[in-house]
Amino acid sequence: MVRTVPVAIDPHLIAPCGMNCALCLAYQRPKNRCLGCRGDDKDRPLSCQRCIIKNCETIKNAPSHLCHECEKMPCRRLKQLDARYRAKYGMSMLENLKEIKEQGMDAFLAHQMEKYTCPKCKGLICIHRSRCLSCDP
Repeated sequence: MVRTVPVAIDPHLIAPCGMNCALCLAYQRPKNRCLGCRGDDKDRPLSCQRCIIKNCETIKNAPSHLCHECEKMPCRRLKQLDARYRAKYGMSMLENLKEIKEQGMDAFLAHQMEKYTCPKCKGLICIHRSRCLSCDP
């Protein structure tokens, strides 16, 4: 399978919750590929279309469309999601959002590339599989 190696992660692949969709299995898989949480809802599973965080009115109206701009951050749903991802995948959406807020999007994306680039092929490691799907499908 031939994959193109990203030169950089598109900032639009950062979901409102702080998830880096470029690292998501649904985004990296070759069939029925997701376009990321901020992508078009057409042909997207209902669960994604109905995401409480993505559909939050505060986030929809925030300039960055990210949860770090919300005065209620972290809300109950974001705390639950963060706890699950910390436990299962060793990644924190709350830490991602904090880094974006404090360091800026460019610095966050550079850090993500440094942290999740496969040393063998320079593709991105899948957060849900803890490996590069290009080298180790």
